[in-house]
Amino acid sequence: MFKNMYYFVLFILFSILFYQLEGKEMNQSIYSLNLTLTDIDKKPVKLTEFKGKVLLIVNVASKCGFTPQYEGLEKLYRKYKEKGFEILAFPCNQFGNQEPGTNEEIKNFCSTNYNVTFRLFDKIEVNGPNTHPLYKFLKEAKPGLMGTKDIKWNFTKFLIDKNGNVIDRFAPQTTPESIEKEIEKLLNSK
Repeated sequence: MFKNMYYFVLFILFSILFYQLEGKEMNQSIYSLNLTLTDIDKKPVKLTEFKGKVLLIVNVASKCGFTPQYEGLEKLYRKYKEKGFEILAFPCNQFGNQEPGTNEEIKNFCSTNYNVTFRLFDKIEVNGPNTHPLYKFLKEAKPGLMGTKDIKWNFTKFLIDKNGNVIDRFAPQTTPESIEKEIEKLLNSK
């Protein structure tokens, strides 16, 4: 009898855990945040504007070893924007002082050096007490390696499906080109 009770208790515990995780998954839409973002020109942009699109959200910097990824990001954007793909790039100066410029300087750098046409936003913080609410949500929804939540460096990428669910998190060294198949898959899903 004790053995059966042991399995029963385990069953109950796993059931509770499953339902908690399932509930968490259902609330992982970034649109539940009801945020208004600020773009690079200091204009408000409602996050819900992107509903129904596949998103790649990236913290970026102009003086980083990964800065050339702007080229790959722009290629992906141009290739898939007509199919419902958007890139939301958030400059961040928290890693090695690699994004010290003003919004105007950042915008000019991206335009002049990489012909960036995807959405650039106001400079934000992605770690610490002033973490932007979007990044708090992203890090909670998709922790990094071994469950760590902090962003480790510039060009960390979050892939979001059409419903606003956080699908994956990619390390800075993961090139935009290497996640193209995942983007295509989400664009082709219902």
